[in-house]
Amino acid sequence: MPSVFSRIVAGELPAYKVAETQDFLAFLDIRPLVRGHTLVIPKREIDYLLDLPEELYMGLWLFAREVARAIHLAIPCARVAFAVVGLEVPHAHIHLVPIQSMADLDFQKPRVELTPEEFQATAAAIQAKLRELHPQRPAS
Repeated sequence: MPSVFSRIVAGELPAYKVAETQDFLAFLDIRPLVRGHTLVIPKREIDYLLDLPEELYMGLWLFAREVARAIHLAIPCARVAFAVVGLEVPHAHIHLVPIQSMADLDFQKPRVELTPEEFQATAAAIQAKLRELHPQRPAS
């Protein structure tokens, strides 16, 4: 059975997409720790990050870095934290979380609730910063 992330990639489930390439997808977490919390995945479903073939593994981190740069510009924060937990969904993924302090990276705390309009505005803000960083790339 495909993971929820594979179903998003296939277009079976909606997502607030931030960036997309042939191999990778970044979208807002629908249960964010903070506004701007983004998930970055390979489109190919592989459960464990360390099981990714080297080229896909390295490409995922480079893609995540570019998305994180845009998040940092779009969302007021001290840093964008990278977290790999991998227990929630059996599909390799990286959490990009805009943080002001370590407390913002507590996965046990209650999640932020955003309206669809707030999700859309957040995704659009990050996409705009990605376009500023890479004006030569086509929009996702």
